[in-house]
Amino acid sequence: MHFALSGGVWLHRHKIDDEPMVHLVSSDKERLLALGRELGFQARWLQYKPHWDVWGDKLQLLDPK
Repeated sequence: MHFALSGGVWLHRHKIDDEPMVHLVSSDKERLLALGRELGFQARWLQYKPHWDVWGDKLQLLDPK
């Protein structure tokens, strides 16, 4: 994951109904789009999944008291 957050493209592997699949993940949208073009993907297929990465002092804010 750190690799993807640093702009690399990470292949997050898993299965859905026993069928292998990957998520191509990167914080560098242009790099991800370039890879998609090489693979014949359409840019409109790229998904946006908002989330928060939480660690350190902020993580303590989520701990139940």
